[in-house]
Amino acid sequence: MSNVAEQIQQQAEEFRNRYRAVRDEIGKVIVGHDEIVHGVLTSMFVGGHCLLEGVPGLGKTMLVRTLAETLNLPFSRIQFTPDLMPADILGTNMIVENDQGRKAFEFQKGPIFTQILLADEINRATPKTQSALLETMQEGTVTVGGTRYELDKPFFVLATQNPIEQEGTYPLPEAQLDRFLFKLVVGYSTRDELNTIVDRTTRGTRIDTNKIMDAAEIRRWQQLVREVILAKHVQDYIVRLVLATHPEGPMAQDVTNQYIRWGSSPRGAQTLALASKVRALLDGRFNVSFEDIRRVFLPSMRHRTLLNFEAQAEGIDIDQVLLDILEKVPEKSDDALAGMAS
Repeated sequence: MSNVAEQIQQQAEEFRNRYRAVRDEIGKVIVGHDEIVHGVLTSMFVGGHCLLEGVPGLGKTMLVRTLAETLNLPFSRIQFTPDLMPADILGTNMIVENDQGRKAFEFQKGPIFTQILLADEINRATPKTQSALLETMQEGTVTVGGTRYELDKPFFVLATQNPIEQEGTYPLPEAQLDRFLFKLVVGYSTRDELNTIVDRTTRGTRIDTNKIMDAAEIRRWQQLVREVILAKHVQDYIVRLVLATHPEGPMAQDVTNQYIRWGSSPRGAQTLALASKVRALLDGRFNVSFEDIRRVFLPSMRHRTLLNFEAQAEGIDIDQVLLDILEKVPEKSDDALAGMAS
């Protein structure tokens, strides 16, 4: 047993070191936004997709490009606009002529055939085009003209969107938002960070990044993450947190009934479980703790919980409501554990 424990500990330590190497390499280019970088990397090692929300010019595009260079993966960028069509993303069958003059249909792959895809300003495209991308995110395949095409693994979509209040946007429906593992809110840089950004970008210097990982290693770490132990009583904490977002439910909190219209789907529980496993590995452990879950609660749930009109009228932010729920739900529940045991 000691040999097994040592092997597990070595794997966790190796993952932590490799993770830090990627994060540090990205830090050569991206100034600040440590939690955003952390969230993006967590999403990738879980095998999910990530949504970044923030005003233009905060470095979201640069983050994705740097991530692709560091991981040595093919990278594509799609600028979403109101006139963008699904075929512009997926590809289309075109008539081509060979050397003998014979004509035939040939599929021309779209930019989605990559491994890291930046969907820039996804809420500026029409719902029809948004759905084409989100369907591919869910299935990992593209179907055109009755033919199904598999995308290379890992396949990671990082979508950016402007805040809802900006003009010319088509907000993603809640069912489509649910397909993103995390929603990360990118804020403004601090005074020191802005000084560093200006120094790096206005002096004609270029910062080159080294390739740290490849696709095979990423897939290996994604498998390791799923092997991290999630004890029953810790899993029950995840379940109770998700149930606490359901208004009028048996575990709903007062703030839930007052301000929430719709609570989280089961994907919220799956996200909390997987993302907290990454946090456990980064702390050198092979088992999930309550603190791991709390640290990933907001990015996992803020796009899966819908506020009602009263909350909007009072200017209540979704993070405020979720933090209140996180504070009120206890780590341990004797009644819940007794029910599970029976």
